[in-house]
Amino acid sequence: MRGWGKWIGAMIGFGAFGFFGAMIGFFIGAMLDNRNSVEWDERFTASGSTYRGEEAYRRSSSGDFAASLLVLTAAVMKADGKVLKSELNYVKQFYIRQFGEAKTKQQLRALKDLLEKPLDIRQISHEIRYQMQYHSRLQLLHYLFGIAEADDQISDSELNLIHRIAGFLGINNADFESIKAMFVKNTGADYKILEVTPDASNDELKKAYRKMAKKYHPDKVNHLGADVRKQAEEKFRQVQLAYENIKKQRGF
Repeated sequence: MRGWGKWIGAMIGFGAFGFFGAMIGFFIGAMLDNRNSVEWDERFTASGSTYRGEEAYRRSSSGDFAASLLVLTAAVMKADGKVLKSELNYVKQFYIRQFGEAKTKQQLRALKDLLEKPLDIRQISHEIRYQMQYHSRLQLLHYLFGIAEADDQISDSELNLIHRIAGFLGINNADFESIKAMFVKNTGADYKILEVTPDASNDELKKAYRKMAKKYHPDKVNHLGADVRKQAEEKFRQVQLAYENIKKQRGF
């Protein structure tokens, strides 16, 4: 019966609470399925310190990723009080490339339902946190910024919501600011991407670059599909570009 827990949970959740309940049931059921195959994940809080004794499940799959994306997608799309065609097109194209047209049609129907209902992002984000390894959660955050930027501007309400989601997902603030700097360009963005301050020494910059290049290497999200890997490659390039910009400014 291994593997049935999440689907049983989903059916129970759907009967009790509709689609959102099914998503919660899916994650809870998956936790039961995965109980005997747990590995340690990177354990970050929003402030960058580690939890003691906390276990997180590393068994991410494209199916789990699709379910988690759907709920948070709806939350970000309606964060500014309006759902734009540009945002919907961004989501649609991502899902088609990631999951295929047939599944995308199903997901978009479910998304329409979610857009009309209140969402408990704290609860769903906490479930995602214990189902996804840290690198996958970083990629999820990158995707959410992509939705917000689909209309060429990120509103304060969208930015604030994504910041809250990042906290619920257990993403530390340095990583949040790094990804944010890839979308919201301002003075010092290159340093923020590398998670260092402008007064860092050249040796500290080199060390930071090696750390970030390792953290955002596309191979870490291969299991999430080709389109997620493509976005990871773009993030990886931005880390490289930030480092090259600073090198050029400093002349080393």
